[in-house]
Formats: sequence, structure tokens, C-alpha cells
Amino acid sequence: MSEKIAAQDTCVLVTGGAGFIGSHTVVELLQGGYRVVVVDDLSNASAKVFDRIRTIVGDEAAANLTFYEADVNDRAALSKVFDEHQPDRVIHFAGYKAVGESVSKPIEYYANNIGNTLTLVDVMREHGCTSIIFSSSATVYGDPDSLPLTEKSPKKPATNPYGWTKWMIEQILTDLHTADPAWNVVLLRYFNPIGAHPSGLMGEDPKGIPNNLVPYVAQTAIGKRDAVHVFGNDYDTPDGTGVRDYIHVVDLARGHAAALAWMNGRSGVEVFNLGTGTGTSVLQIIEAFSKACGHEIPYVIEPRRSGDVTANYADCSKARELMGWEAQFDIDDMCRDSWNWQSHNPDGYEG
Repeated sequence: MSEKIAAQDTCVLVTGGAGFIGSHTVVELLQGGYRVVVVDDLSNASAKVFDRIRTIVGDEAAANLTFYEADVNDRAALSKVFDEHQPDRVIHFAGYKAVGESVSKPIEYYANNIGNTLTLVDVMREHGCTSIIFSSSATVYGDPDSLPLTEKSPKKPATNPYGWTKWMIEQILTDLHTADPAWNVVLLRYFNPIGAHPSGLMGEDPKGIPNNLVPYVAQTAIGKRDAVHVFGNDYDTPDGTGVRDYIHVVDLARGHAAALAWMNGRSGVEVFNLGTGTGTSVLQIIEAFSKACGHEIPYVIEPRRSGDVTANYADCSKARELMGWEAQFDIDDMCRDSWNWQSHNPDGYEG
């Protein structure tokens, strides 16, 4: 069983903490009184996010934040961070995350996502740190037999290498606990994170062409892209386009803070879905975003994309019952906050 520690006495290592979900989680942790150490190689993030974090949380809370620019695959760099800070808990976000790219670059995805996890848990073990929250994904459910998905829904063969990395890392962390029951593992299966910090200071800032729907919609709304490409309108859904459970990134970040509080003093392996429980189609997202930005957003229908499933959405009652967490924001809130971020930061953090 992990030792029970007060938030202000807890050092949390956040890998990938400069990224979209990681940075929003860092805000919630600092506001919750935790000491936070971020390790990020900035391959898909900007160090400028830390100035925004300081503005949001204030100088006193920001004093508890330390950042290292390093690759989690770099054992020596990671060991140095552990020697210096002795983290009590780890939240592991670092990894490549583009579904489509993973299909064309499987070796890179397996090497990076699985490799950095193995390095991380080995360094954790060497330093006596056995508590980890893993950034998993609803992709582990594959093409679901029935909806909504609960944590007891079967894991299916993944539909792309990105999904397989999440699938395998869940297995690795579960096996770690089987071998040593002192390990304290929480697997958070996210549905589709969108939105941005309501302050407009932080949001998703993809490098190059966005791989996710909402940043692409946002960039189209602001005129950086000609039209949204909708992949498939012949699915068995109300309007023919794919249905997903979109969750506001701030709700998701608060889910990590809730998991951190819940796992305090425990050991074992626990899985939680983090979503809203509501399915929204691609065309409904475009419509909600059009409302948020005040003008119609052009779109074109393309053929289906390989690896995409028809629909998925979550049953999140377990997170509500055990952790006291549930999503607070709806689709209109998500699109409003995304547009607020995009319109004030048309070039992301580099603007």
C-alpha cells in the first residue's frame, strides 16, 4: 500500500506536462497545492506554456513548478530528475498521439511510447516510486460490441498502432503490479479531449497539420484552412458521421487530480473511463463551433479513414462513484473555449 501523503508534501512527476492535456493537468495540480516536476522534450509542445501556467495559477503556486527539457527515453536524464526531486507519484502523458501517423510510422510509435514507459517504470522502481497514473485511451476498446462503454467492456484488438501502444502499456503496468503488489496503478481511459482553458491562455497547439478534429475545425474557422475534411458520412449514425464522446480538457485535467487524491494510500490496479457519457457526431461539432465563432464553417466529405470506428461513448459512473468526479462542461462550452483560445492565439504559443 502506498503511503498516504498530504498534497503539499507530494511531489508529482508529470511526463509530457507541456502538452495539451499535461499542461492543463499541471494547472489543476498546482492549484491543488502539489509540487510538480515536468519532463517534456518539447517535440510536440512549447516551453512558452509555462509562462501561461504561471499567469493562471499565480506566483505562489507557480513556485512549486520545475521544468526539465528531456526525453523520457533518456534514462540518465530521468534518473537525475528522480535523484533531485524524489517524486512520490507519476502521471505519464509523454508519447506520440496521432492515430493516422501511427499507421504510417508504427516502428516510431512502438519504440517511443512503449520504450519511454519501460524506461520510466524502471527508473521509478530504482528510486522506490511505485505510484503511476497512465494516460490511456478509449481506443483500447476497439470497435465496441455495445454502448456505452464501461470499464468492464472487453478490450478489443486495437485498430491502429497508437491504440496498440495504449493497450500494451496498460498490460505492462498491470503485469508490474502482479509481480510486485506494492505498485499503485491507475489507468485513465480518455475519450476525446477538446476545448481549452477558459482563460483563453492555454489550448491545443498542434505542430503542423492538426491530427484531431477540433483544432482543424478551429483553424478552418479562423481562415488558416480552407475546409474541414470529414472522413466518412456513411456510418450507421444519425447523420452518417462518426460519433465520439468529447470531453473538455479542464474536466479531464480535474479527473487526474481526482485520481491522484483517490489513489493516495492505496495499491492495486484500477481503470476509470473519463468522458461525458454523451456521443456527438462530427457534423454536430462543426455546427456547435459555427455557433461559437459566429459564422458557418465549410466542410468536405472524404472517404472513411482506416482505423476509425463508427461510434463510442462512455459510461463514467465508476469515476463518479469512487472518485467523486464527473464532467461539468458540455459541447457548447468546449467549442466556445476552443474558439476563445484559437481566436486570441491564431498561431498558438508562438503567436
